[in-house]
Order: sequence, then structure tokens, then C-alpha cells
Amino acid sequence: MTTTTELPGRAGRHLTADDLAELYAAHRLSLVRLAILLVDDQASAEDVVQDAFATMASRLHKLRDPHAALGYLRTSVVNGSRSALRRRRTARAYVPPAEAEPPGPDDRVVLAEEHREVLAGLERLAPRQREVLVLRYWSGLSEAEIAEACGISRGSVKSTASRALDALEQILKGEGR
Repeated sequence: MTTTTELPGRAGRHLTADDLAELYAAHRLSLVRLAILLVDDQASAEDVVQDAFATMASRLHKLRDPHAALGYLRTSVVNGSRSALRRRRTARAYVPPAEAEPPGPDDRVVLAEEHREVLAGLERLAPRQREVLVLRYWSGLSEAEIAEACGISRGSVKSTASRALDALEQILKGEGR
């Protein structure tokens, strides 16, 4: 088996798959050792070297010099090792967000009381104001759909909704009693 320094008569032509196979056989172990020293993990080192050879295989048509090919592989292994370390550091630094506590019984009681207050406040509004707010916020209708349902203009829907929200706010603050 020949090494890359002994590829006779190959100067000036593109590397072939056979040349890559020879490079692999001659230098894979030394490149894995290099990567192990950089990433401190054999499995990651083997992945880095495999990626370097796979990338070179896709670029064989651009390489002419076997010496340059070996340099390309070494550079690729060093850069791949850096990337592996960066990914590892990012993964170790990741802290998943804390899950929110489910609402407890006290929260449910407070929410239920607030809902009761809003419903009671709605009952104190004028019928058209109540209709507009219910159609808009409960049914999710657009202004045009509310206008059609109530038989009023879109402008009236906007002004009625604005006045109704102001009135409801006053009621909920206790000033409208």
C-alpha cells in the first residue's frame, strides 16, 4: 500500500476515490488520535474524522495534490473538533425552562371570583353594550360581523365597545355602584 507521499505519476490530476481510500487507510488512525487529543472522547473523535473524509469525498474533483489533501483533512479535523467542543459546551450550559406550577385551589377560587365579578358587571351594562362585548370577546366576532348581527354600523360597534369597556371598568372598580 502506498502513502500519499508515494503516489507516483499523479501530480496535476484530480484525486480519485482510490486516492481517498489510500489516504483513509494510511492516515485515519493518526487523524483519530489527533481528534481524541482535541475532544477527549473516542466516539466524538471518530465522528469528526469520518465527517472530514466524507466532506473531502464530496470535493475530490477540486483537489489535485495528495499533500494538500492531507493538510485539508487535518484542518477539517481540527475545525470539526472545535465545533464538537462548542456543541458540547452549549449542550452542557442549557438549562431547560422550569415548568409552571399548575394552578392550585386558591388560584381557581380567585379566578372563579373574578369571573363572577365580570359576569355581574356585564349584567349592569346597557343591553347593547353587553351584546357588543359578548359578541366581540366571547364569540370572537369581527366588528363587521357584530355590526351585522346587531343591525348597527361598524362605527357604532367601535364606540359602543369603547364605552362598554369604560363602564365595565368603573363597575369592577366599585365606582359604578
